[in-house]
Amino acid sequence: MIVLPITLTIAAAAALINLWIAARVIALRQRHKVVIGDGGNEALAGRMRAHANFIEYAAPFLILLALIELAEGPRLWLWIVAILFVLARIVHVFGMDRPKPNAWRAIGFMVSFLAILVLAIYALVIAYRHKTINPAITYVAADQAPASTLSPTKGFVLRS
Repeated sequence: MIVLPITLTIAAAAALINLWIAARVIALRQRHKVVIGDGGNEALAGRMRAHANFIEYAAPFLILLALIELAEGPRLWLWIVAILFVLARIVHVFGMDRPKPNAWRAIGFMVSFLAILVLAIYALVIAYRHKTINPAITYVAADQAPASTLSPTKGFVLRS
């Protein structure tokens, strides 16, 4: 079984943050009796946008985090980037509560953006640095593999 402790921890944190942001939206909807949309309420529009923005950033971050952790295993720097991302997303939510651009929102955005950029660049490095991305799996040319291990993949057989 493959366990990705960093990704699982951060995914759980992201799920809890997502629920917290949703609860904030629900509370404002109930207070202002808005069922659909934002009802012209700027505060509600800001909270809805913070919720959508969280999902927009969390999804690619978690995918990259999982793939890098799968390829390389847990690393201290991955923990640091992941924790910074979570903190940045929380800071961004509070920044979105303010109607004008502010430091909370800017810091939350910049740290989140940089975390995804770092992971994206590193994922590309991993992809083109190794012939075998996952050391637990060996890619063998089909003509060198025993017939019993051949799979429908084109030209290669996976051996673990």
